[in-house]
Amino acid sequence: LLYYMKTIRFGTMNNDFYTLTTYIHNKILITYPMEDYLEMIYRKKEEPLTITSLSKHLNIKKSSCSKMISKLKYLDLINNNNSITLTKKGLEIGKYLYHRHEILEIFLKELNKENFKLEQVEKLEHFIDEITLVNIEKRLKNYPPK
Repeated sequence: LLYYMKTIRFGTMNNDFYTLTTYIHNKILITYPMEDYLEMIYRKKEEPLTITSLSKHLNIKKSSCSKMISKLKYLDLINNNNSITLTKKGLEIGKYLYHRHEILEIFLKELNKENFKLEQVEKLEHFIDEITLVNIEKRLKNYPPK
């Protein structure tokens, strides 16, 4: 799955330094907002999701949610018949994104204790690479969550 995420997200880049903009624009398919949607749809996969309910979970306007749902459907990551559900490909990506979020949340809670802020997880999760994530997971005391 890590290889799959890497191949749909990034082109070939060597170890030279690049600007942040270059790294961001080198993505091929999945944008950061798409990741947020897929992660939330995965989180709520056991309940019926509509554009209205999803927009409330993500704290965004229904019109913005509707546009993104169209993009995700076009990419064959979701189905949107009576309820928004993940396709097989969307489920794989959503599972990975949720896992990534959990790892970072546990890590930052252990690291920052009472100063933990969920906002940090939401920001970092889009920039961390798979190797670093795996190494953080190996060092966590409280993973997997009980």
